[in-house]
Amino acid sequence: MKLLSEILYKVRLEEVIGSTHMAISSVVSDSRRVKKGYLFVATNGVSVDGHQFIQKAIEAGAVAIVCEEIPENRIEGVSYVKVTDSTFSLGIIACNFYDNPSTKLKIVGVTGTNGKTTTVTLLFNLFKSLGYSVGLLSTVQNKINGTIIPSTHTTPDALALNELLRTMVEQGCEFVFMEVSSHAVVQNRIAGIVFAGGVFTNITHDHLDYHKTFDEYIKAKKGFFDMLPSDAFALVNKDDKNGLIMLQNTKAKRHTYALRNIADFKCRIIENHLAGLFLNIDNQEIWVKLIGTFNAYNVLAVYATSVLLKQDKTNILTALSNLNSVEGRFQYVKSPNGIIGIVDYAHTPDALKNVLETIKDIRTGNEQVITLVGCGGDRDSEKRPVMAAIACEYSNRVILTSDNPRSEDPELILDQMQKGVNPVDVKKTLRITDRKEAIRTACSLSNKGDIILIAGKGHEKYQEIKGVKHSFDDLEILKETIKNLGI
Repeated sequence: MKLLSEILYKVRLEEVIGSTHMAISSVVSDSRRVKKGYLFVATNGVSVDGHQFIQKAIEAGAVAIVCEEIPENRIEGVSYVKVTDSTFSLGIIACNFYDNPSTKLKIVGVTGTNGKTTTVTLLFNLFKSLGYSVGLLSTVQNKINGTIIPSTHTTPDALALNELLRTMVEQGCEFVFMEVSSHAVVQNRIAGIVFAGGVFTNITHDHLDYHKTFDEYIKAKKGFFDMLPSDAFALVNKDDKNGLIMLQNTKAKRHTYALRNIADFKCRIIENHLAGLFLNIDNQEIWVKLIGTFNAYNVLAVYATSVLLKQDKTNILTALSNLNSVEGRFQYVKSPNGIIGIVDYAHTPDALKNVLETIKDIRTGNEQVITLVGCGGDRDSEKRPVMAAIACEYSNRVILTSDNPRSEDPELILDQMQKGVNPVDVKKTLRITDRKEAIRTACSLSNKGDIILIAGKGHEKYQEIKGVKHSFDDLEILKETIKNLGI
């Protein structure tokens, strides 16, 4: 319970009608969740304008309303607060209501198209192994030390985020590592959060269904670095051509990491194969269990972040060498007959190319690479033919299949993917909509030493069709198929 005046601290107010000296029992931005004594913040969302539900919120018990337009018909006893931007105000309000938990934690946000989940998860595991109490917010799951909290978004909304951060404070967390999505930046979900540092991994074609242009997507990512305070650090991948753009207007201390260019933190790949990576970081040689050049970038980002958080370099490198790969990120199994199956979350053209280039680097050339790939529905459709073309370029056989079609017809998604198949590659391409059947076919086509890549869903344990999530786990189905076929 807090006073409305306390909750509105630092919110830019345009007009207040009614008292701010009233007790508020909770804050919501969804009118369906309003109860007696609540503050309702009317936000203009992606598909719904909360201003339409102000009356309904009051009928449900709301005693105060924050909005961009005060309604003409007002109810006596209800306080109305007009602000210029209600989504940004919601972020500040959420911070105040939950006692500004981010000021009591060292939070590092990681943004970029690929590598966010791996980087934050490795940081979480590394700091945990160093003996700290740690929090994690990721696409896969949220965690407070050993406790898993289900994740619904890459970055939760402002209220859920601050509530979770407060729980982390209560449970003694010192460090928190979280993914920061471009949607979260644009939608002000991280407004008011105080970060100790920000990390940029890379940026490629993705989410243009939402941002419309690549420039707007870059601008969204850059917005995160623009909001960092002067005592925070901003760490960017200098090998990405847009890396330095992120630093242009930031007040934070600027740092870079790279494999190819001169940078503050450097790494060189000495060996790269299925058993792991042999790296030289800061003139120290280290063996890690992760695979592929893209993971060398992730490992270097984790090392640099840990150094910037004042950890001992030797302790960092020792802990890094003991870390395992992240669920659904280049996870592989080997069948009794020597067939290698790899499951990866690669769901963007760049991520798919990275994984296939990694396979190209570690293969002998005498085996087949069979790639199974689909594209999600209700997402950027421009990448569909591109991903099919990339799969064909790097594979001996390609099976186009369904991913999470969501509200779309999976056959239409596959039609769009097939437009990217070069005529000379048509013969090596199959189209099997049923993903389980596609995995079975990939296994049936393989021989000893062949590599099967199942791309797109990684850690996900479901397939979303017409609003219903059906149980589906690529890795488990792959293992089950290998067993049933006796291969």
